[in-house]
Amino acid sequence: MRARVVPALVLALLALFINVPEARAQVVGGFDFSRAEVSVTGLQVPWALAFLPDGSALVSERNTARILQVRPGQTPTPVATISGVSASGESGLLGIAVSPSYAQDGWVYAYFTSTSGDNRLVRLQLSAPQTQTVIFSGVPSATVHDGGRIAFGPDGMLYVATGDAGNTANAQNLNSPAGKILRMTPTGGVPSGNPFSGSRVWSYGHRNVQGLAWDSQGRMYATEFGQNTLDEINQIVAGGNYGWPTCEGTCSNPSFRNPIVTWTTAQASPSGLAYANNTLFAAALRGQRLWTVPLTSSGGAGTPLAELQSAYGRLRAVAVGQDGWLWVATSNRDGRGTPVAQDDRIIRIPPATSGTDTTAPTAPGNLAASGTTATGATLSWTASTDNVGVTGYDILRATGTSGGTFAQAGTSATTSFTDTGLAANTAYRYQVRARDAAGNLSPVSNTITVTTSGGTGTGGCTATPTTQSQWGTGYVIQPVTVANTGTSGINGWTVTFTLPAGHTVTGSWNATLSVSGQTVTARSAGHNGTIAAAQSTTFGFQATRPSGNTQVPSGYQCTSP
Repeated sequence: MRARVVPALVLALLALFINVPEARAQVVGGFDFSRAEVSVTGLQVPWALAFLPDGSALVSERNTARILQVRPGQTPTPVATISGVSASGESGLLGIAVSPSYAQDGWVYAYFTSTSGDNRLVRLQLSAPQTQTVIFSGVPSATVHDGGRIAFGPDGMLYVATGDAGNTANAQNLNSPAGKILRMTPTGGVPSGNPFSGSRVWSYGHRNVQGLAWDSQGRMYATEFGQNTLDEINQIVAGGNYGWPTCEGTCSNPSFRNPIVTWTTAQASPSGLAYANNTLFAAALRGQRLWTVPLTSSGGAGTPLAELQSAYGRLRAVAVGQDGWLWVATSNRDGRGTPVAQDDRIIRIPPATSGTDTTAPTAPGNLAASGTTATGATLSWTASTDNVGVTGYDILRATGTSGGTFAQAGTSATTSFTDTGLAANTAYRYQVRARDAAGNLSPVSNTITVTTSGGTGTGGCTATPTTQSQWGTGYVIQPVTVANTGTSGINGWTVTFTLPAGHTVTGSWNATLSVSGQTVTARSAGHNGTIAAAQSTTFGFQATRPSGNTQVPSGYQCTSP
């Protein structure tokens, strides 16, 4: 990307104001990124977002196979579990979509890697979530390159993005659904107007598409993972060949369509894609940022700008909510990120406002805590007032009974909030402030101190591994079931095991792994460290091994505080 050059005179002028708080909104693509807020926490590898007519969102979790309903500031609610999901590596429950006629038919669509060895598409109704009808199957699957994004286009047809499943030849084979963008009817059939007779193939020559979006003129765009060099956003046309595996990025072959923008794989690894205000928004995993890409009148790309860079970790999904805010989901618990206690999260960015409201809300009152446990506490307070209306509350937290800096721990649309993932036997201080639609912030509430209880730490635990899949040079161990064998709850656990010589762990989920020699130590994540008596939780990992070696890890031992 072209470097920005700032004249020395401008730098000198800025230096005069170095101690003045920033007052300008960071507005890009019609959204105010200076007011980004964490709205949902405690998710486990969210993969896709889709919105219901009431404004709430459905979220798919890749590894748990759950679909959850979420609202800002509220605890996610499981509403369905997809049957027969095989989750390992990049596979599992992936895309979800809501029928354009949901108010009449109630259909929700889900795309996933199945235990039958393929990727497939089902639809269901939340009123009877256990009834799931397969409407399309047989897409080649693997632990990598499963594509997975699904979306209804402005034509009412269902579009499905697939990957090459690790076999590059699939992308150019029009008889294979892998490495394609497919177009089908809401019941899975072949619609009229497709470019290849009797085929669902809409475009081909794709390596791994995980983002789909349409602009206001109905033009279609897709994000695509490159191999080692360049990631892409492409404008998609019917029958277009996008060049994989011959081309990665732009090439001179007139048989292939070139991308409208490329990045290095370290800058992007783009997954979800959204459109608003003549701008594309691409969620970057490895790049840990949200790329904003202005569109030209011809559907090409202007100069991309990066937002949220390294602020929230790996970003998987992005969508424009029915509330007009931009919703972004993290993917820090997918085995390739560094999760924090709140992960995975949904961040919301409000639309820019051009009003002249400068009146701040009143301070929230009577902040109090209840229901404190070893890992969480519930806060409540008296509502603020504002001349045009309070839009939400920021929950601020500092560690210890004094000193330290308050940082935002979450947001709430109501006058209560449950903070989770806390450390046992630890003091925390809390404050709450209100905000309005213009971004005005109230004074903070009273300060309270909450001390979590100590972990019970009695009883023991066991770890039982299951070998889910193996191939010549690797394997997936999932689940490793961690069971509380004691008579009271445990708060945190550690599992150790031994890797055979020459084996290397390449990814993990639902635990933090460290390796010393051949000894692997897996520690509980923030969301699964507390296990009640006689209950259990799980984690998993993937590893490579020398060709011809059939050994798997051994000597699993579990300890708890």
